[in-house]
Amino acid sequence: MRWEQLLRRRGRCWAKHLALFAVLFGLLIAPYRPMVLVGPPQMVQTGNPGIGVHTRLTDEVEERKIKRTLEMVREMGASWIVEYFPWGYSERKPGRFNWDHADMVVDHARAQGLTVIARLGFVPQWARPKETFDTFLPAENFERFGDYVYAFVEHFRGRVAHIIIWNEPNLSLEWGYRPVDPEGYVELLKIAYDQAKAANPDVRVLGGALAPTLAPPGSEWGMDDLVFLQRMYDAGAAPYFDVLAVHAYGWKFPPDAPAESDAVNFARTELLREVMVRNGDGHKPIIITEGGWNDHPRWTKAVRPGQRMTYTLRAYEKAQQEWDWCQAVCLWAFRFPWPAQTYQDYFTFVSADFVPKPIYLEVQRYARGE
Repeated sequence: MRWEQLLRRRGRCWAKHLALFAVLFGLLIAPYRPMVLVGPPQMVQTGNPGIGVHTRLTDEVEERKIKRTLEMVREMGASWIVEYFPWGYSERKPGRFNWDHADMVVDHARAQGLTVIARLGFVPQWARPKETFDTFLPAENFERFGDYVYAFVEHFRGRVAHIIIWNEPNLSLEWGYRPVDPEGYVELLKIAYDQAKAANPDVRVLGGALAPTLAPPGSEWGMDDLVFLQRMYDAGAAPYFDVLAVHAYGWKFPPDAPAESDAVNFARTELLREVMVRNGDGHKPIIITEGGWNDHPRWTKAVRPGQRMTYTLRAYEKAQQEWDWCQAVCLWAFRFPWPAQTYQDYFTFVSADFVPKPIYLEVQRYARGE
């Protein structure tokens, strides 16, 4: 009996030692992550306060890289960023929120003097049927999304004053690979707007974020953005957004190419503005939350690098000087956490390893008035 007791004691002692060894070994092999301080508040020095970019920090896990990205945004002379805060990342289980990564991004952005526009979307698995995509939100769960909007706006009250409700709902792939539904989107927008204002009456709700497309009537892939916007107004959307979010890609056209209903170019924004005015919404501003030009050497919709620089500077200037209804132009996309290895890399201003591209340096010089 004594031997059995002694063996049990020695076993417990060895177990404790093994546990301690495991902890120490884990600390030794764990990657070193230095503490990253948010730092003192900075101010953006720029000659054009409407310059903005669409950052892609959603999947950037290292805080030092988040901080450096946002420092470079400020140093370029941009005052605005659009950042994606996926619902499915923050509420993995119903009613249980984790804001750690979102807090990190917002706090560093604010420290750099940047205004954050939060894009909200991405359906968690528990809120959609099995074997559906993360853009599929059934109507019976619109209220669940509204709850997320309320929680987000309440948590970031005083730190985030602009939110986008959904992304490109006029494309089938962004509406769960279903036929697009302007009336359904308006129902979602109403719920989100009411919840956002209940959490913070001062928050600015951006509706739309429509993809520029010439999809013909009945297309399975999407709906013309001009038609979709009018259908939104017909469904009673006007009281449920404060700002219209617009996507304005130039493709191969310069920013001064005329706006025409059968062309996708930067000036197509003017046609969306006309729809707003016709529906009594001329008092509301527009913010371009995606857009720009691509300089891939072989992509069919790309331009030459020199053209991209010229067009980008002219777009920022055009919005500031000629479009008094356009509050900011946030072009796609400042930097990706890792190379996409596709034409998408040629939209960026900075490489994944923080090397500024010529377009970055040109915008920086423009913002400095050089």
